[in-house]
Amino acid sequence: MESTIHREATLEEAVELGLLPEEFEMIKKILGRTPNFTETAVYSVMWSEHCSYKNSIHWLKTLPKDGPHMLVKAGEENAGLVDIGDGLGCVFKIESHNHPSALEPYQGAATGVGGINRDIFTMGARPIAQLNSLRFGNIEKDRTKWLVKGVTKGIGDYGNAFGIPIVGGEVFFDDSYNTNPLVNAFSAGIMDPKKVISATAKGPGNPVFIVGASTGKDGIAGAAFASKDITEDSANDLPSVQVGDPFMEKLLLEATMELAETDAIVGMQDMGAAGITCSTCEMSAAGEVGMDIYLDKVPTRQDHMKPFEILLSESQERMLVVVQKGKEQVVKDIFDKWDLHAEEIGVVTEGGRVRYFVGEELVGDVPAESLVLGGGAPVYIREYKEPAYYEEYKKFNIDQVEQPENLKEVAFSLLENPNICSKKWIYEQYDSMVGTRNMTTNRPADAAIVNLKGSNRALAMTVDCNSRYVNADPQVGAMIAVSEAARNITCSGGHPSAITNCLNFGNPYNPESYWQFVGAIKGMSEACKKFETPVTGGNVSFYNQTVIDGKEVPVFPTPTIGMIGIVEDKKDIMTLDFKEKGNLIFILGKSHNDISSSEYLVSYHGIKESPAPYFNLEEEYQLHQTVKSLIKNKLVNAVHDVSEGGVFVSLVEMAMPRDLGFDIVTDSEIREDAFLFGESQGRVIVTVSDEQEKDFIEHMMLSNIDFTLLGHVTKGKMMIDDEHFGFISEAKKIYNNTLGNHMEK
Repeated sequence: MESTIHREATLEEAVELGLLPEEFEMIKKILGRTPNFTETAVYSVMWSEHCSYKNSIHWLKTLPKDGPHMLVKAGEENAGLVDIGDGLGCVFKIESHNHPSALEPYQGAATGVGGINRDIFTMGARPIAQLNSLRFGNIEKDRTKWLVKGVTKGIGDYGNAFGIPIVGGEVFFDDSYNTNPLVNAFSAGIMDPKKVISATAKGPGNPVFIVGASTGKDGIAGAAFASKDITEDSANDLPSVQVGDPFMEKLLLEATMELAETDAIVGMQDMGAAGITCSTCEMSAAGEVGMDIYLDKVPTRQDHMKPFEILLSESQERMLVVVQKGKEQVVKDIFDKWDLHAEEIGVVTEGGRVRYFVGEELVGDVPAESLVLGGGAPVYIREYKEPAYYEEYKKFNIDQVEQPENLKEVAFSLLENPNICSKKWIYEQYDSMVGTRNMTTNRPADAAIVNLKGSNRALAMTVDCNSRYVNADPQVGAMIAVSEAARNITCSGGHPSAITNCLNFGNPYNPESYWQFVGAIKGMSEACKKFETPVTGGNVSFYNQTVIDGKEVPVFPTPTIGMIGIVEDKKDIMTLDFKEKGNLIFILGKSHNDISSSEYLVSYHGIKESPAPYFNLEEEYQLHQTVKSLIKNKLVNAVHDVSEGGVFVSLVEMAMPRDLGFDIVTDSEIREDAFLFGESQGRVIVTVSDEQEKDFIEHMMLSNIDFTLLGHVTKGKMMIDDEHFGFISEAKKIYNNTLGNHMEK
C-alpha cells in the first residue's frame, strides 16, 4: 500500500498549536523528516503541559509513592489503587477542569465530573462517592455569581444524573480567582483488586475498539487550551470546552462493569485530554507495541471531519478498548445491549509506531514512545526564585494589630465570611444520598464517611487546601494541607491511607510562580512521608492566572489534597456535634499568640500580608495518634479540628447540629482574639461525658499532648469569659443563610 504523507507543517503552524520552536526541531529529529500538519497537531497536544507534565515531572518524581496499602502506584494506571481490607481495593483520583469552567462553567464543571468518574471505572472499579474543591473570585462580583451558579449546577446535574453521591468538598473565595476559578473533581470507587483492568495495549493482531459516544468537534485541542493563559481572547476557545451527557456515561459505566466480568478485555483507557491521540499513544507505549487506526471508522457527529479534528476531539463518554482477538462479538453484544457504539477502528501492531489512516491513505505515522510522559516527551527544570513578598510577609507581628473591643461583633462577622459560612446553598443542589452509602449526611463529621456494604469497615475521604497559607509560605502551606486532610480523617475515626493531588499554579515560565510550585512539592513530600500517605497520582494545572494590563496575575498557589482513610470498625466513626448539656469541652494541642493568615486578620483587619500560621509537623503527628487512641478507647463523644475561623467557629459548628451552646474560658496567657479567631495548627476540640472524664484525663496525662479544659456544653447560650455572645439559634441563622443571601442579591 502506498503511503501518502500530507504536506509538511510550518514552524508558524507548530507555534500556533502551542509548540516551542526548539520542540518542533526535536520532532523533526525524532521522525527524521518534517511532520505533516496532523502529526504536528498530535505532538502539540501530547507535548502540552496538560498531557506531558514537561515542566513538572522532574519534581513530581520526588513525591513518595510507597506506603503500607499501595497496590497500584502513581503513573502505573489511570488512577491509584489502595488496599482497604476485606478483599477490597479503592481506586481514587482528583483532576482539574479549571480553564473550561472559566469560559463555560456548566459544561466545564459537568465534564470534569464525567472525566474523573471514567478514570475510576475504566480500571474496573464502580464509583461510589465524589468530592469537589472549588475556588472563586470576589463573591460580590456578578461574574463570580455566574461562575458559582454554573459550576454548581454542572456538578449537581451531572453527578445526580450519573447516580453517584457528592459527599463533601470545600469552597473558597478570593480576588485572585476572579478570572480563573478552580474546579477540582475527586472520585473514588471500589473493586476486587485482582480484577484491575490495565490501560495497556498488548498482543499484535488484537482489535482496537472505540466505545461510547460519537466523536464531535467539541473539545478539540482542549489539552493545549488548558496549557495557556486565560485572556480576553479566551472566549474564542469555546470549541475547546467539551459537552457532557451523564445519562450516556451511566450506560457506559454499566456496559464497562459487565465487560469487566468477561475475558474479552486486554486493556482499556478513558479518552480524556487529547482524545483518541492520547489513548492510542499511551496504551501503545505502555505495552511497547504500535497500532494502526482507521479514522474513517470512528463514529462522528459531524460530516467531513478532518483527521486532526477526529484525533484531537475531546468529546466525552468515550473509551478505547483493546479486545482479545476472537472476542469481538462479546464486546459488540454488551454495548448493543446498552445502546452504545462499539466500533472496531484498528489493530495492535508490532514495532511501537502508531499509524493513522483515512481509508487507504496514511495521514500520520508517529513512534508512540516519543509522545508520552517518561518517554520522548521533553522534560524541563525551570528556573525559580523566591518572590520579594515572601520576606515581607514574614515581617508581620501581631503587635501591629490592636485587639478590637467588641469581640462579639468580630465573631459574628466571621460567621458571615464567605470562606467560613455554610456552603449549604451549593451542596443542597447535589444529591448526597443516592446509592445509600453516605454515612455523614445526618451525622456531621470532619471527613465524609462512605459505607462499605458487607464489611465492618468504612471509607473516609476529604479534600483540603488553604491556598492563602500556601501563598504565604508554599512549603509550610502544603504541609498544612496534607496535615489538615489527615486530621479530618483522624477526627472522624479513620486512619489516613493515601492521597491524590491537584496542583493548581500560575505560569511555570514565571520563576516566582515556579518557586511556589517547587516549595509546595517539598512540603507535600515531607508531610506525606510523616503520615505514611503516599501520592497515588493526580494532575498538574499550570497557567491559572489572568493577564491584566499586560501583567500576569496568578491565582493563589493551590495544591489541593484529596485523601482517603480507612475506618476499621464502623463503631469507631466519630461525629463533631455536641451530644448533651453538661459535657466537658477540652482543647487538645497548644494554642499560640498567632493570627497570621487567618480569616480574622484578612477580612476584619484587611491585612493580607502575613506568614503562614504556626505549624509543627511532629506536634501535629503526635496529636493525631492521641486522637486516634481516644476514639478507639471511647473516651470522647465529639471531635472537631480547629481550622478557618479558629476556636470560636469550631465551637459554633459543634453546637449547631443539636442546637446546643457552650460556656468557655479563654487562655489568659494569649490574646483573646488570637485564642478565639487565630488559626495556629495542631489543635482539636473534644467533648467528654461525666462517665468518660476520669479515664480521659488519665489517658491524656500519659500522652505528652497539651490539653486544656475550656468549659462545658450549654442548652443553647454562647458564653465566653463570662460574656454573653448570644444564642446558637442566631449564630446558626447567620451561618446557614449568608451564602444564599449573597447569591440572590
